[in-house]
Amino acid sequence: MNADRLLEVYEQISEAPDAIARLRRFVLDLAARGKLVEQDAGDEPASELVSRLEAGKERLVKTKVIKKPRELGGDDELIPPYDIPVSWQWCRLDSVGAIVGGGTPSAGDSSNFETPGSGVAWLTPADLGGYAHLYISRGARDLSDKGLYSSSATLMPTGSVLFTSRAPIGYVAIAENPIATNQGFKSVVPFLSDCSQYIALTLKALATEIDAKASGTTFKEVSGKIVAGIPFPLPPLAEQHRIIAKVDELMALCGRLEEARKTREEVRDKLTAASLSRLTAPDTTAQAKPAKVGTGFGSGSASTEDDFPTYAAFALEALPALTTRPDQIKTLRQTILNLAVRGKLVEQETADEPASELLERIEDERARLVAEGIIRSKKPPVPLDGGIAPFEPPSGWRWTTLAHVFVVTGGIQKTPARTPQNHAFPYLGVGNVYRNKIDLSNLKKFELQDGELEKFSLKPFDIMVVEGNGSASEIGRCAIWEGQIENCVHQNHLIRCRPIAPEIARYALLYLNSPLGMENMAELAITSAGLYNLSVGKISKIAMPFPPLAEQHRIVAKVDALMALCDRLEAALTTADTTRIRLLEALLHEALEPATDALEAAE
Repeated sequence: MNADRLLEVYEQISEAPDAIARLRRFVLDLAARGKLVEQDAGDEPASELVSRLEAGKERLVKTKVIKKPRELGGDDELIPPYDIPVSWQWCRLDSVGAIVGGGTPSAGDSSNFETPGSGVAWLTPADLGGYAHLYISRGARDLSDKGLYSSSATLMPTGSVLFTSRAPIGYVAIAENPIATNQGFKSVVPFLSDCSQYIALTLKALATEIDAKASGTTFKEVSGKIVAGIPFPLPPLAEQHRIIAKVDELMALCGRLEEARKTREEVRDKLTAASLSRLTAPDTTAQAKPAKVGTGFGSGSASTEDDFPTYAAFALEALPALTTRPDQIKTLRQTILNLAVRGKLVEQETADEPASELLERIEDERARLVAEGIIRSKKPPVPLDGGIAPFEPPSGWRWTTLAHVFVVTGGIQKTPARTPQNHAFPYLGVGNVYRNKIDLSNLKKFELQDGELEKFSLKPFDIMVVEGNGSASEIGRCAIWEGQIENCVHQNHLIRCRPIAPEIARYALLYLNSPLGMENMAELAITSAGLYNLSVGKISKIAMPFPPLAEQHRIVAKVDALMALCDRLEAALTTADTTRIRLLEALLHEALEPATDALEAAE
C-alpha cells in the first residue's frame, strides 16, 4: 500500500459514510497483517527478536521496573487468526510486554491527589476521550505519593503502551514519561522500548477483536488474562520501523483528505444555506440585489416578484446537487414549507376568489352553527392585529387566527371512575399523534359516560394538536384525523381543531407543521419555568397566513410533489451510501484476500 493506491481507493469511496475513519482502520489492518510494506530478506527474523524480548523481560524484572509476570500460557498454544509473512511470528501479547493494571485511591481523601504537574502522572479513560495524539504525559489530575502507594496503581516507565480495558475499550496512547493509570486500563510495558510504537498501532488494529472478548453487565470490561493472551503478529524489528514510518505517512495523508472533505462540505453547506436563505428572504423585490455567482441561482435577473416563481423553481431544481446528506434534505423540506406559507411556492392567480371572501363565508357558517346549537355560543374571535403580522402577505391573502376558522376544543380526561369498561371506545392519545401522521397500532380503549361520545368523537379533517412537550421542536406536533375508525374519542392532552370549512384543513396542517407555524406555537407555549405547554386558548390565538382557497389547493399539491421528490432524494442517498459502503468493503477485502474472494464481496 502506498499513497497513490490509497488516493485511488479514496477517490472511489470519498462520499461513503466514515470513509476516512475506515481508511485509517484499513491502514492499521494492513500494517498488522504484513501487507503495508515489503519484507526484506536481510532483516533479523522475528524468531530471534522473541529471544531478545525474553532477555528484555528478565532485565526489567531484575531492575524491578516490572514484577515477574505470571505464566498464563505459551505461544505454542495460539491459534493464528490469519496468515502473516514467513519472517513474522505469532506470539502472545504478554510475550512482548508485561500486562499492567491500574488503581484509584480513595476519592474521599483529597490528600491522595495533586494538581496536574505537581504529583505522579495518572490517567483515566476519560483523559483519552477525544485525545488525538499518540503520546501523553498526564491526565486531568495527578496522584500524590500517598495516593499511588495506597492503591493498586502501578508507576510504569516511559514508553509504556496505555490501553483502556473498559469505559470504553480500545483507547491507545504511549506514556511520554513515567505514569500510572486507574483500573480502566490493561497497559503493556514493552520488554524492548523500540517496540512501543508498533505495539500501540497493533493494539489499535486489534481493538475491535479485543472488545468482542469483553464481558460485564454494568459495563463491558476485558480482563488482564484475556489481554495477555491476545494473539500478537510480531514482525522483525527493522520492519516494525518501516511500518511505523509508512503508517505515519498514510495517516498524515488521511488527515489532509479529511480536511479537504470538511472544506468541500463547508462550501456545499454555504451554497445550500445561501440558496435556501435567498429563497425565503422577505425582500424578494425589484430592489433586491442580484444573486452572486455560485449561490445556486442563474443570475441576478430573477429579482422581481413576478419572476420569483421561475427563480425559485430553478433554485429548487439545482438544490438536489447540493443535498448529499440527510440533514440537508431536512433543511430542504423546511424551506419548501417556508416558501409555501409565504406565498412563494406557487403563482398567485388574479382570477382566484380572495381569502377575505372565504373568511366571510366561514364567519357566516360559524354563526349558523352557533344558532343551531351545534357549537356553543362564544364571543366572536378577536381580530388579528395587522401590526403584529410576521410579514406582508401576497395580494389576495389575509392574516387570520385559528379561532376564526376552527372550533378549538380540549379532550376527555381519564379518571378512576372510567372502570369497569362496559361501554369502551377507542381513545386517541398523545402517543398516537406524530407530525403529519396518526399511528393507530397501539390504540387504547376508554369507558365513556352519557353524552361524551357525541362531544369528544373525532370527525374527518379534525386536526389533532399535542398540548405539551418538553421540546420546542416537538410542541404542537399535529396530524389530520382521516376517519380511519368510527367512534374514536381523544384525551385531554390532545387539542382538537375542527375546521369550519373542511377544505382548509390540508393547508392549515401544512402551516402548523411549517417552521413558521412551529415557531409561532413555541412562542405561545413557553412558560416561565422554561417548559412548553399549549392550551385551547393559546392555540386559538395562533396567527396563520391565509391564501385564497384555490391557491391553498395548489400549494398543497405542490408541497406533496416536492416532498415526494425529497423522499426520492433520501432514498437515493441511502442507496448511494449502501453502494459506496459495499464498494469500500470490496476494495478493502481485495487488499487483504485473494482477488476471487474480492469479486464475491462486491457482488
